[in-house]
Amino acid sequence: MFSAPITRRSLLASAAATALVGAARAAEPGDPIRKLVIVSAAQASDPQEFQAAQLLAQAWRQLGLDIEVRGLPRPELSSLVWNTRDKWDMSMWRMVGRPERSDPDEFAYNLFNPATAATGYDFVAHNDPDYMKIAEAQRAELDRTKRQQLLYQAQEEINREQPYIFLVYPKNVLAYDKSVWKPETVTEQSGIGIRSFWTFLRAEPLTEQKDMICNASEALIAMNPLYISGALDSWVTEIVWDRLMRMDPSGLPVPWAAEKIVHVDPTTIDAVLRPGQKWHDGKPLTVEDVVFSFQAPATGNKSPMYKPFVANIKEVSAVDDRTVRFKLNTPSAAFESSTLAKINLIPKHVWEPILKDLADKPQNVETVQEPMPIGSGPFKFSRLKLQEEIVLEANPDYWERPKMNRWILRIITNVGATLGMLGRGEINFLSDYRGDPKILADFAKQNPKIEVVSTIDMGFRFVAPNQRRPPFNDPSFRKALSAATNRQLMAAAAWNGYAVPANSFISPALKFWSKPGIDDLKVDMNGAKKMLSDAGYVLVGGKLHYPEGVKETLASN
Repeated sequence: MFSAPITRRSLLASAAATALVGAARAAEPGDPIRKLVIVSAAQASDPQEFQAAQLLAQAWRQLGLDIEVRGLPRPELSSLVWNTRDKWDMSMWRMVGRPERSDPDEFAYNLFNPATAATGYDFVAHNDPDYMKIAEAQRAELDRTKRQQLLYQAQEEINREQPYIFLVYPKNVLAYDKSVWKPETVTEQSGIGIRSFWTFLRAEPLTEQKDMICNASEALIAMNPLYISGALDSWVTEIVWDRLMRMDPSGLPVPWAAEKIVHVDPTTIDAVLRPGQKWHDGKPLTVEDVVFSFQAPATGNKSPMYKPFVANIKEVSAVDDRTVRFKLNTPSAAFESSTLAKINLIPKHVWEPILKDLADKPQNVETVQEPMPIGSGPFKFSRLKLQEEIVLEANPDYWERPKMNRWILRIITNVGATLGMLGRGEINFLSDYRGDPKILADFAKQNPKIEVVSTIDMGFRFVAPNQRRPPFNDPSFRKALSAATNRQLMAAAAWNGYAVPANSFISPALKFWSKPGIDDLKVDMNGAKKMLSDAGYVLVGGKLHYPEGVKETLASN
């Protein structure tokens, strides 16, 4: 037998063959990735969200993934995601603009805090100690410019980790009947729009119709001052339960139920109450009620949603019959907005017995529904039917009485029916619109009495990948999904141009805090495929498999 001569070409060929064998071994696939399910609001109740989910599924299938979109009624979706945190893969979700979120601390600290993973805002179970150091530092930094730089760092860290796949900052497109409501008294709040506390308090009727009739596109889940299940009940909560401070239309905290806030030192704050305030049942609002309101969320784990907002309070006590003193563990730049303008004042005589009854039970306050809740805000309950209608009456004892007589919220799930009712005057304030904004704009052109107002939300729409369930616990996998996401298409198609592409938990509506350029992500399908390949994922027959040796631990949904 003769040996082939050893040449440079044969050596190169041999080396190439060896490399190919090595590459083949390195790329040996693990188990195929199971079918992944995106849960979303049903198409009928939120067509924008449902269409966005469909666009995501189409894009991610190009990565070799089997993706299903499953539309659910909003209450069922909320219960699944919030209460059974290990039972879903990905959820379409939204963080809505609320006045107290004008300061970015609520999102920066709580949304990514592993301490809230079991029952609070970190419902995807993200855990990044490096990020939390930044989040804790920004809330303790009292110098505004230095805090801005820390929040820039926080946004970059989240961009690197992609714990959520941010989609868009929607534009709140709302409308009202300007033949019923004096336009200059309808207040557009920064990052929120005209559906604001200030509109509901100060809108002046122009005729004998003195009831503001609003709409909601879905039934409410709860009405509870220690639990906000979603956007809808937050609107009601803001005007039924009062707060020591409010965020003004420009987004700055101002004294409210407290007529004065005094910073005694960096960790001591006094709130001086307005005199003569009452609960809706006629009993006086006292300093003991206020102290209780801030102690109640800290009691055990009975108020998981609000507990993070009082966690920095070392002690709260009554100084005299009008002054409440807060002693903080550390200085807090966001204490006024994230705590004093966040915590609802609740009557001790109502809620102390409720909390005592829950003390030895597994349930928390989120299971409580008062037949007719009692607050101290500018409106009080007259009728409460979560599936049908809420009727609030102006509180005659409130120190600034609303200009309207009643505030009415009607549950109308059909977008077309809602516009018809607006045109006929059966509603006169379009507070919840989830249809095509262009249709609303055209409708207003045909109905000159209808005024449309569009405002970029301080909230955002996103996909929540559940990091309790592989492959979402792998940052490389999440980053690949993000790179394959066409946010510009989302804004143009699903939201018909009434949205801005998003890649941060801080909206450009909060101009000072939003990092310039953070939202400038462009779709990169080839880059997404390379990320997966570099992380060891393997395509076999067009289907994506885990890296070598990785087993699928969950059955297909």
